[in-house]
Amino acid sequence: MALAVVIFLAALATIATERIHRTKVALLGAILMLLTQTIDQEHAIEAVDWNTIGLLAGMMLIVKLTETTGVYTYLAIRAGQLSGGRPILVVAALAGATAVLSAFLDNLTTVLLMVPITFLLADTFDIDPIPLVIIEVLASNIGGTATLIGDPPNILIAGATDLSFTDFVGNLAPISIVVLVAVVGLLYLVFRRRLYIEPAARARVGELDARKSIEDPDELRRSLPILIGTILLFFVHRPLHLEPATVALTGATLMLLLTRQSVERALAGIEWPTLFFFIGLFVMVGALEERGAIQEVADAIASVTGGDRTAELLGITWASAIASGVVDNIPFTATMIPVVEQLQGDATSDDAYWWALALGACYGGNFTIIAAAANVAAAGMAERAGRPISFMGFLKVGVPATLLSVLLATGYIALRYL
Repeated sequence: MALAVVIFLAALATIATERIHRTKVALLGAILMLLTQTIDQEHAIEAVDWNTIGLLAGMMLIVKLTETTGVYTYLAIRAGQLSGGRPILVVAALAGATAVLSAFLDNLTTVLLMVPITFLLADTFDIDPIPLVIIEVLASNIGGTATLIGDPPNILIAGATDLSFTDFVGNLAPISIVVLVAVVGLLYLVFRRRLYIEPAARARVGELDARKSIEDPDELRRSLPILIGTILLFFVHRPLHLEPATVALTGATLMLLLTRQSVERALAGIEWPTLFFFIGLFVMVGALEERGAIQEVADAIASVTGGDRTAELLGITWASAIASGVVDNIPFTATMIPVVEQLQGDATSDDAYWWALALGACYGGNFTIIAAAANVAAAGMAERAGRPISFMGFLKVGVPATLLSVLLATGYIALRYL
């Protein structure tokens, strides 16, 4: 366990320095875990969340194949025109749309759809796209907290309990709305100088004809129905017993069959460094889980709280947020579920424990750039566009945003459940 922790922390520290590409670091960390027998190859393969990898690959293909039609440019221009070029409305529209989509699709899919539009919108207004992308990433994790299907930790909790979709909405949506407004407002104040739009740019955007941005109408007629159908299928994938990866790869395969673009050109649009970063990260986290490091954190929460309900609820919230900021929140949540069941004891009807875990794990995804799948995906897309998001740059925003989110969640838990 000690060796697994040392390798993981060394990898995390190296990623933070940004002297070596994070994908190289993650793969090296995974290889060291294997070479030192910290995790064997069979368990390493099992540790990789292939559903996430498939979802990423499928959606990247869909975005690449539809991007050439000009549809994202069209949407960016229309969004800019509807906002009137006012930065606060641009931020509110992008953050609001991202949060709502994340609640009903999932935060990773939403980010993959929104980031290309955001870059084009920023280019149209001649402003820095990175603040907008960071705001969207944080909004996606907050919005995903509101429903059962929005964020993987909530799906895990639902699978371990009898909690319904309406239970999640009724208990998590109210605080998620408050947190979204507070965090987006804070970020707007932080980034407002970088989001200033020149009057000439506003006028230029207002004069644009969005319809002229459609470069290939025939390709659009073939691909748009598949894009819309894929998004709609995400809304009902659980009743149909389909994994998100299956939905994304189905849509991507249909597009490949109908498009006039070559397979080689389409596959070149996949963010391969991002996919391999995820694989390396999953193996390292799998080693931590295999050796009991994550369970140690969960057990420490149970021992420190000493059976006091207030301490248990707040301890679960804060520990989950901090731990999920360092380790992926999916395995941490899976490890915490039996701990929460133990803390509940005979009071199995006391669902406040589950809401504390959900709020902490989901909001903790905003802590660092590697804390949630949506963060890593957005960083990969930004890097491909030539505008990389640094680890420390994200941390400077993510830490205060997470602290504000968890503080508000603490007040909410105190008022409603204590």
